[in-house]
Amino acid sequence: MISQSEGGEGSSKRKWSIQDFEIGKPLGKGKFGRVYLAREVKSKYIVALKIIFKEQLEKYRIHHQLRREMEIQTSLRHPNILRLYGWFHDSERIFLILEYAYGGELYNELRKHGHFSEEQAATYIASLTTALAYCHEKHVIHRDIKPENLLLDHEGRLKIADFGWSVQSRSKRHTMCGTLDYLAPEMVENKAHDYAVDNWTLGILCYEFLYGAPPFESESQSDTFKRIMKVDLSFPSTPNVSIEAKNLISRDLSKARVILILECLLGYLARPVINLSIPSPTSGPAKLTTGPILAYKPSVGLADVSRDRSLERSSKNHGNSQAYEPFPLNPEAQRSHDLKSEL
Repeated sequence: MISQSEGGEGSSKRKWSIQDFEIGKPLGKGKFGRVYLAREVKSKYIVALKIIFKEQLEKYRIHHQLRREMEIQTSLRHPNILRLYGWFHDSERIFLILEYAYGGELYNELRKHGHFSEEQAATYIASLTTALAYCHEKHVIHRDIKPENLLLDHEGRLKIADFGWSVQSRSKRHTMCGTLDYLAPEMVENKAHDYAVDNWTLGILCYEFLYGAPPFESESQSDTFKRIMKVDLSFPSTPNVSIEAKNLISRDLSKARVILILECLLGYLARPVINLSIPSPTSGPAKLTTGPILAYKPSVGLADVSRDRSLERSSKNHGNSQAYEPFPLNPEAQRSHDLKSEL
């Protein structure tokens, strides 16, 4: 059993095995494996254990992609990014030790309510914006931001998860990947792209949070492509959304894509009443940069874009698992997020 866990300078890396964890209920199921609630035996710390089958890695030839995902997510430290504490593997499986997000997917919360208030949407977008700015300062592009990849902890704090399509690079990239409704025009047009594809999703999600559906959703894939390329944006009459919020969305989904959102939303959150009015920027647009290539990813085509969101979502089996918990879960009793002493 080979393993690795993060640690500070001068600290030894602990070696992990499946015997170190009590396995709880299944949290989700994907193409390459499953995720389970788990508790580390010694510390009693609750985590999510993602189990990936090596046979699937061989079948789809995604070793480089998984290695890059692990290296990137392990290196990130931000309150709005899900932590990857460590990993281990045996002859058949790879186990990722992840921070447990008690609140589950933001997608489920959105479907439950239909849409969010402007105050709630602003709070989520502000958290996402600061996390993406941090990633871009570290030269990391996520490339698959969507409600299913945004989780909530027991305090309702947003966490970016699933770095499977992420890359660390100074140069522009050419891989077409992600989920159709959230693709930026340059991705759809098969042009080189950079961190701006993440910034584009801020406008998409702001719209979806307020209206309950992404702005360019269409009956067919080709129609969605056309609407994205034309930035064919329209605002339904219901629910009632302020003109300030509409202006904010239009700015982020403009061809120029001048990113004012970080400055705007940090301004809203400092006010007693949060709204989506747009203050005049005082220091110019946010500077989001890119950096060196971490690992090679061969160029691929449309097959790497999730085309059918309904199929994609149902395949994850969220919320339909049998509740199996061999140990009680009390999120308020969960100790500090810093696991340096154990992980």
